[in-house]
Amino acid sequence: MTLDAHHHVWDLSVRDQDWITGPELLPLRHDFAMTDLEPEARTAGVDRTVLVQTVTVAEETPEFLALAEESELIAGVVGWTDLTRPDVADELARLRELPGGRYLKGIRHQVQGESDPEWLLRPDVRRGLAAVAAAGLVYDLIVLPHQLPACLMAAVDHPELTFVLDHLGKPPIATGAMEPWATAVRALAALTNTVCKLSGMVTEADPATWTVDDLRPYADTVLEAFGPSRLMFGSDWPVCTLAASYAQVCGVAEKLTSGLGAEDRASVFEGTGARVYRL
Repeated sequence: MTLDAHHHVWDLSVRDQDWITGPELLPLRHDFAMTDLEPEARTAGVDRTVLVQTVTVAEETPEFLALAEESELIAGVVGWTDLTRPDVADELARLRELPGGRYLKGIRHQVQGESDPEWLLRPDVRRGLAAVAAAGLVYDLIVLPHQLPACLMAAVDHPELTFVLDHLGKPPIATGAMEPWATAVRALAALTNTVCKLSGMVTEADPATWTVDDLRPYADTVLEAFGPSRLMFGSDWPVCTLAASYAQVCGVAEKLTSGLGAEDRASVFEGTGARVYRL
């Protein structure tokens, strides 16, 4: 069994994806549906997925939950809600009562787009994170390297909440630099309530010239820091298609973990994600 713990879908006729700007992202400016992903996932041996939010729009999460209810592939949804709203606990409860609400497994916010590097430490955000934990959900971190220290402090402040670091914390693979990312990600990994996704690497590298060897030092860093039992594979489809096909991304992840034993590989490709998201 293989779990793809991170992918997206969108329909531009329903709403714009306002982050898809500039010529380099032009290939993403069309619809991507589950009917596009399903044959590629099946061919790659993926039988379950986690659908992850793309925009900070309240209507998206109910749509994703309904989609999960209809899909044979989607096993969980990481949605969005405004963590700073005073009634965030009630809103999380409302989402769980919607059609497909049982598929809600986590919450995510585009922290990478926040100008305040300590956004996660704001009192209203902390209150929201506590509500996420109380609801039995996890919190996905989509951040840039300079925001990792705040992630560390948030994880210290909320030991009852599992934090899932998306895309390794977006290290600067294209430049080959390791620091300060490596030190910060190791510090985060030292906390037992943190997990990391082996995802998003091909688009942080040079999309035209990347090689497995370019990615390996970053994958090795998180493998050593988190260990296979706290690492999970994610394709980041369709964003990954800017640099690689779905099959290529799956193949790269297999190469990067080829040194692991069968049990550890099973953790990365199924066990960790299934446990953390309670699938």
